[in-house]
Amino acid sequence: MNPMNWAQLLCAERIGRARKPGRLDPARSEFRRDSDRITFSTAFRRLQDKTQVFPLADNDYVRTRLTHSLEVATVGRSLGARVGAALCERHGLRDVHPSDFGDIVGAAALAHDLGNPPFGHSGEDAIRHWFGTSAHAREAASGLSAEQRADIESYEGNAQGFRLITRLQMPDNDGGLQLTHATLGAFTKYPRAACVPDPGLHRGASAKKFGFYQTEREHFESVAHHCGLIRRSDSALWWARHPLAFLVEAADDICYRLVDFEDGFRLGHLSYTEVRDCFFDLMSEAQRPTRLHEARSDGRRVQIIRAMAIGSAIEQCAEVFLSNEPALLAGQFDQSLIDASPQHDAWRHIQSRSRQTIYTTQRGVEIEAAGYEVLGGLLDVFVSALNDLAQNPKSASPRSKTLLLLVPEENLGPDREPDSDPYVRLMRILDFVSGMTDSYAVSLYKKVRGISLPGR
Repeated sequence: MNPMNWAQLLCAERIGRARKPGRLDPARSEFRRDSDRITFSTAFRRLQDKTQVFPLADNDYVRTRLTHSLEVATVGRSLGARVGAALCERHGLRDVHPSDFGDIVGAAALAHDLGNPPFGHSGEDAIRHWFGTSAHAREAASGLSAEQRADIESYEGNAQGFRLITRLQMPDNDGGLQLTHATLGAFTKYPRAACVPDPGLHRGASAKKFGFYQTEREHFESVAHHCGLIRRSDSALWWARHPLAFLVEAADDICYRLVDFEDGFRLGHLSYTEVRDCFFDLMSEAQRPTRLHEARSDGRRVQIIRAMAIGSAIEQCAEVFLSNEPALLAGQFDQSLIDASPQHDAWRHIQSRSRQTIYTTQRGVEIEAAGYEVLGGLLDVFVSALNDLAQNPKSASPRSKTLLLLVPEENLGPDREPDSDPYVRLMRILDFVSGMTDSYAVSLYKKVRGISLPGR
């Protein structure tokens, strides 16, 4: 099997457009345009009120999904440009600039969390739990195929993100935001459908989850074709990762592990000494700052060390990527770059301490538990109303009709008529609920349950 090649992997053609890119603007690459389109999307704006680590935080320091995404994009752009410079020199790539690699990784990183529902990863768990336990979910799923059921049983924010940028944003366009195939390839950490023959047999990083729903399979097939991705199975929708997806994953890993640790210190869950020592373990002796005593506070010292740890991590991950380039292009390398780095034990220790001290705070656990009730409650309310209207278009209950007035037309169907396909109906309601911000989900849940009234 032929390896992937950079000429195809850097495909600047846009999904949903038949024509190739016109005259190139040296001041603004096609991949930089991708970042612009993502930044101005409504889904990106909603990240300002979506959970990162500390749900519905009551101070203005801790990060939201929006600030996290901007930080990941910044690290990703630096990481991509560093790798791109080496690859351009190594292969004598023509008509390619190192910044193209950085712009692709940066754009994909900017979009990487767009599909997350309210309440972060616990929101994904809540939707899966709802599908497995709710009577309304069972009724809605009665007409689904095995592939369609797998999409929702294993509800996945990454697949929802791919759906958002290729269909739901700018829905009048074929291909949604019409991003380049290269950016979409780098965005897709898990290039497989939900329903494949035991993905556990392939235990690599790219097989842990899935990256697109049945509704977007043709969009991802276009990405795989244009980018020349290697197919892992002749009988299943399953490909090797686009190599630049490893850089997007690394940028995310670097930011959430280091920055969450910093946030944990700011909120009093970790001591300065522990954070300092953990960050120092990621750096060589020569890289460690020597004038920390001049900083005015421990908070400032943590900021300095965190910035230097990020710089060191970028160097480490770039080195791992470049040393494994042949295996990456052959689809044979399949682990996270930080796990493959010499500092992997230090990274794992930081992750372990975060789980023990940050991710299980009393407030966080209480709000995550409430998230099960909020998301499950919203889905029950709106799916039951939609089932009623779909099955009884002329005699649906006044309650169902009233509730569905709260749902935007694009989440019901043209002229607010439910689609005849139960899978399409269910996906549209999932689009509605998963697209909510944390605060709006809580507010709407209280209102439809009669716990609070508008203006009170």
